[in-house]
Amino acid sequence: ITRQEKEISTCTAAIQALRQQVQELSSALPYPDKQQAVDQLYRWEQQKKTQETALAAAQKAVQQGETQAAALSGQVENLTRQLAALPELPVQDLEEQKQQLTRQQETLTQQQKALYARIQINRSSLEKIQEKQHRQSDLEQRWTQVKALSDTANGTLTGKEKVMLETYIQMTYFDRIVARANTRFMVMSGGQYELARRTVAEDKKSQSGLELDVIDHYNGTRRSVKTLSGGESFQASLSLALGLSDEVQSSAGGIHLDTMFVDEGFGSLDEESLRQAIRALSGLAQGNRLVGIISHVAELKEKIDKQIVVTKDRAGGSKAVIVI
Repeated sequence: ITRQEKEISTCTAAIQALRQQVQELSSALPYPDKQQAVDQLYRWEQQKKTQETALAAAQKAVQQGETQAAALSGQVENLTRQLAALPELPVQDLEEQKQQLTRQQETLTQQQKALYARIQINRSSLEKIQEKQHRQSDLEQRWTQVKALSDTANGTLTGKEKVMLETYIQMTYFDRIVARANTRFMVMSGGQYELARRTVAEDKKSQSGLELDVIDHYNGTRRSVKTLSGGESFQASLSLALGLSDEVQSSAGGIHLDTMFVDEGFGSLDEESLRQAIRALSGLAQGNRLVGIISHVAELKEKIDKQIVVTKDRAGGSKAVIVI
């Protein structure tokens, strides 16, 4: 087992483990997706605010009722003391006072029952609010864990390089493709340029991991591939295509790429770059591999022995002539 295969096996196991964790955490969630959980959380927060407002009003009413009850109790006590201090009154007057006090007592009793009922309702509402608060806290904690795992897999962690799990796996294959491409690119560029995957992102706001730089061996600098000229960019693209072809044949056993067609792009090359590109393609054509070039560049006719020349007819249509 080669080092690359070990790395592939390790990465595959890590992917399976992460997927298993995501599946276990997702199956444990009470809601099938994030949006439903967020919607339910929003509804609970609105209910919480409404119930907190109602609770505050109820508590205020309870305080007012208790104050009124205390005041009425004081009045009863005061009236009782006054009654005790009163001299002997006629029976009729005492009966009237008794009836009046009885009515006041009944009123106070009714008020006390109403206040007690309101207190019980408010206590029940408070218990429900507290229960929902606990459930909300548990849901927020579980959501935080799942979100952290999701952000890690999707490469959206704040303050970190934006590398998706899929991109992380692709980087290993991409490095091998770039290494194979460089054997072509060095030849085409006369030993001046070499491709290298950028290991540090330019910023932490956008997805990264598969960007390319070019190393200029003439002046010892390293810069973005975007700074290459049109001809140099064509050479780099062709090198990557050939590197991908080599990697596919190397890693996917039984697959052989026996035919390759390159369509245009040669018009942007100068004479020396064109010569180096043709030399690289000629090296590919050794053995049983067929390399075809589709182009309008006249200089290529002198370099290619076997040709299929397509021309337009004046009467319409076109015709193809094989030149050997």
